[in-house]
Amino acid sequence: MTHFDAIIIGTGQAGPPLAARFSAAGQTIAIIERHKFGGTCVNTGCIPTKTMVASAYAAHVARRGSEYGFTTNSDVGVDMKRVKARKDAVSERSNKGVEEWLRGLKNCTVIQGHARFQSSNTVVVNDEVLQADKIYMNVGGRASVPDMPGIDDVPFLNNSSMMKVDFLPEHLVIVGGSYVGLEFGQMYRRFGSEVTIVEMGPRLIGREDEDISQAVREIMESEGIRIRLNAKCITLAKRGNSIAVGIECPEAPPEVIGTHVLLAVGRTPNTTDLGLDKAGVVIDQSGYIVVDDQLKTSVPHIWALGDCNGRGAFTHTSYNDYEIVADNLFNADRRRVSDRIQAYALYIDPPLGRCGMTDAEIRKSGRRALVVKYPMSRVSRAYEKGETQGFIKICVDAETKQILGAAILGTGGDEVIHVLLDAMYAKAPYTVIQRAMHIHPTVSEYLPTVLSKLEPFV
Repeated sequence: MTHFDAIIIGTGQAGPPLAARFSAAGQTIAIIERHKFGGTCVNTGCIPTKTMVASAYAAHVARRGSEYGFTTNSDVGVDMKRVKARKDAVSERSNKGVEEWLRGLKNCTVIQGHARFQSSNTVVVNDEVLQADKIYMNVGGRASVPDMPGIDDVPFLNNSSMMKVDFLPEHLVIVGGSYVGLEFGQMYRRFGSEVTIVEMGPRLIGREDEDISQAVREIMESEGIRIRLNAKCITLAKRGNSIAVGIECPEAPPEVIGTHVLLAVGRTPNTTDLGLDKAGVVIDQSGYIVVDDQLKTSVPHIWALGDCNGRGAFTHTSYNDYEIVADNLFNADRRRVSDRIQAYALYIDPPLGRCGMTDAEIRKSGRRALVVKYPMSRVSRAYEKGETQGFIKICVDAETKQILGAAILGTGGDEVIHVLLDAMYAKAPYTVIQRAMHIHPTVSEYLPTVLSKLEPFV
């Protein structure tokens, strides 16, 4: 049995920087990875997918060349093998960077293998028993596979297996009309595939405000993507060399016939094979590890960070988990998960940047609020770029004047949203931004103008 001051299971966005903090403090640390260093973000999530989004965007703009005053000698074609090679190179750079960083840390032992709890303070990996006073889980999640008729009879793709695709699907049918499905849908449509998105709910990205869902649908359909909503009792079946996706429940259900199917219906935490019961760690009905406001589990010396704790499903929430834990441990700073403000982006084109409360949450809170909605077509920077789809929407508390929530669906929206997010963290009134002088020509320069047009929230 080998003893360490701390053991970290998983090398996603929280594990490696936490290992570095223990190393810098002169404490011994073992960090265990059973698959690829860097976790979902580096290998099958943010970095590779946004690299492919960039390739798709370049192809899309090239096809619009005449709008910008230039022509190409021939139709724009996409070489998927080269797209994949570029994506692989970018992802591998990050993957290797994480591994080399960890292996270079003092007092840090890097182990590759599958870790399982033997007790609350011992872990078994590769038949070796490790013991520590503190244990941290950063094991992430994986794509969910729904229990739908025909699921075992047909080949299907998920966000991970899509990373191996080096060809252009003739007709990609995507089951799931939320963030992953929309990003892959627009991406592959721009690469040249026929794309149909099948969603069980009444609208796309059901957690968003209705006007955002509708605007995103219009963006998708403007590029030739077919949307099928209210798709009940989805089924899968072989049809020769194709796959039939049944989307309704009548005796003769209508079908969408595609060459490939991508399942994008949510995520499942990687918690079923860790031996959590032997450690006494409690999980909820969905398999997420239950944690408190400092990310401690039901066992005081075991923590859960990142996607596996159900307190956020993003790279930035995972990294913030690390910051919360590290500040509590090393700086006596009582940071809490409940102090952070919800913020994320949808990386379609144009992107959606979101922070704070939705319309539904504001109504439910009973607050008296003010709201403004401003079209991107009236933003000079967007007009100059020829990218005028979308809008800016900001809600504020009528009494405190603090920003409650915002959505920027439009060019640069994923960056501009941080102006509002930072004001929210500062608990500053919206008038601070309204009276600021911003640089022209930018999207951000319109925020003061937009905030001067607030009206009662209905």
